[in-house]
Amino acid sequence: MRLLAELIRGKSLRAAERELEFSTKTSAIPLQKLLKSAKANAKHSFDIDSDKLMVKEIKVDEGPTLKRFMPRAHGRATPIRKRTSCVTLILSEIK
Repeated sequence: MRLLAELIRGKSLRAAERELEFSTKTSAIPLQKLLKSAKANAKHSFDIDSDKLMVKEIKVDEGPTLKRFMPRAHGRATPIRKRTSCVTLILSEIK
């Protein structure tokens, strides 16, 4: 997810949506949803046109880890860590 965050940081909202639309990474889908939500929030709360928005800052931090176990040979169990991430997105208006 950090690779795609680096890819869209500093770009206009329209360019960032285009980059994520044509990306083959699986983490592009949650980032697309996040961008659409941020765009809708800016339109509804602050009445800002989406053509004037850019990705000012995007930060991907480590989220909670789900701990699961998988059975292995001889009655053993190996841990599986399902990692999650917390994404912070800040949009700003292009001057």
